[in-house]
Amino acid sequence: MDEKENTPKLKNRSHPPGRVKLADALRELLKDKEFDAITTSEIAGTAGVNEALIYRYFGDKRGLLHQILSDFLDDYVGKIETDLGGIKGPLNRLRRLVWLHIHMLEANRVFAKLFLLEVRSFPGYFGGHCYAQVKRYSNILLGILEEGVAKREIRDDIPLRSLRQVVIGGIEHLCLPEVIFDRDFSVDQLTKDLCDILYRGITRNQEVRRID
Repeated sequence: MDEKENTPKLKNRSHPPGRVKLADALRELLKDKEFDAITTSEIAGTAGVNEALIYRYFGDKRGLLHQILSDFLDDYVGKIETDLGGIKGPLNRLRRLVWLHIHMLEANRVFAKLFLLEVRSFPGYFGGHCYAQVKRYSNILLGILEEGVAKREIRDDIPLRSLRQVVIGGIEHLCLPEVIFDRDFSVDQLTKDLCDILYRGITRNQEVRRID
């Protein structure tokens, strides 16, 4: 599994070296341990810096966690925007977004477990940069759905904000058991399964659209 992990390290190398080392240390420790089992002294020891720097730069251990997740989301959402820019047609773009999301969860198990199981249970998450990036991603998806309605490919009698949540929730619930139990799964097959179901309900054409 380790070879799949490509969570970016702290991106802005103009940060003080101690700050960068702490973020990189927690990222490495998370490959083998649950977040709650990792202590601040262990993070500092792995980083080779004073433990007090965690509180100076991040406020606490959870603030450090949110920093590395923010770096990951910055990179991921940026790649989605670039990738979707070359795809024509809202249904094609929707399928590609679903594939990218499922692939991200399959290829980055440390991030997937943290994001699906850990951070969203804490109120502080919803006021930070991580959540801002999630909203940015959600708006990309909403824009695709709105384009589909405008181009008469998606029905205009469906609440699009609710549909957006169905898409995201479908992706996460399909992947969650495999992520929890660290099982392999097919990104292509799950994309096809979900899009087959979605397109039966949301497309305007009477003929059912299927993903080959």
